[in-house]
Amino acid sequence: MTLLQIENLAIDLTRGAQTHRLVSDASWQLDAGQTLAVVGESGSGKSLTALAVMGLLADELTPAAGHILFDGKDLLTATDDELRQLRGPQIAMVFQEPMTSLNPVKTIGYQLTEGMRHHLGFSAKQAKARALDLLEQVGISDAKRRLKQYPHHFSGGMRQRVMIAIALACKPRLILADEPTTALDVTIQAQILSLLSRLCSEQGVGLVLITHNLGIVARHARRVVVMYAGSVVEAADARQLYRAPKHPYTHGLLSSVPRMDTRKGSKLLPIQGAPPDPFDVLRGCRFNPRCQHATDKCLTDKPLIDHMAVHAVACWNQLDTPLDHTLNRPISNNASGETRNP
Repeated sequence: MTLLQIENLAIDLTRGAQTHRLVSDASWQLDAGQTLAVVGESGSGKSLTALAVMGLLADELTPAAGHILFDGKDLLTATDDELRQLRGPQIAMVFQEPMTSLNPVKTIGYQLTEGMRHHLGFSAKQAKARALDLLEQVGISDAKRRLKQYPHHFSGGMRQRVMIAIALACKPRLILADEPTTALDVTIQAQILSLLSRLCSEQGVGLVLITHNLGIVARHARRVVVMYAGSVVEAADARQLYRAPKHPYTHGLLSSVPRMDTRKGSKLLPIQGAPPDPFDVLRGCRFNPRCQHATDKCLTDKPLIDHMAVHAVACWNQLDTPLDHTLNRPISNNASGETRNP
């Protein structure tokens, strides 16, 4: 069953008399119990899309087109009161920076139990018991003492775990996790992601995992959406995407990540250049200044993407050879060992 569906979402930034489009024609859907990963460089529109789902865009940011359907209801037309009733018991978000998300003058216990008392009608005793259990689940020891402390008593990684516990507190049906394990060590990363994955499978919770860590994507996500410069450039089953990425940008992302099975002596292949300035008006494909496969058509015509396709790609020159992870390059398809340029 489709839990969340984003259709042709566009987000504009207004500065004075000027309007700039930061997200354009973003579309993807998430089923109940599924984990969807949204990946891409900083500034690609991942976090903006998540904030639009929550109804938390800044005043100068406006959803200019499209729909965000949660259980069939368009969140872009929902009132502020309706959104407040959804946040917590239905939709929760783990923000990227916990220090700016946690209230510095409220105890961790208060912040953990507030939503449970308001949305679920828990008594103070019931809320405290669940708060203790949540802290233990996310790997915070001595939970009883920790409930009485303030955010500044916690390290960055521990604050992130508190944010995850708050997101889980009201048993939401949808969790948007924006870089949820950035500040955590490898052991705690595995613990937190296993917890989130278990929730998805056991309770039918949908999880949108926004991350730069492609290793996390490979292990936990069923489907992957790749965003670049505000648009979706590729969307596919996670295994298929890792085996044979079709968009040159996705191929570049995978080729620049170190792997244990990479052949000794092979080099990582970083993507040359930098993402475009969101305020620059570019014709054609926005990736073309960095793409080794760009043709004249890429400079003038913007490629469209069929969001209904099982493996959707926005590219005029799709790669059609599997990626050899031992060499960080496409598998050769001729006797000379040369890689064909589509």
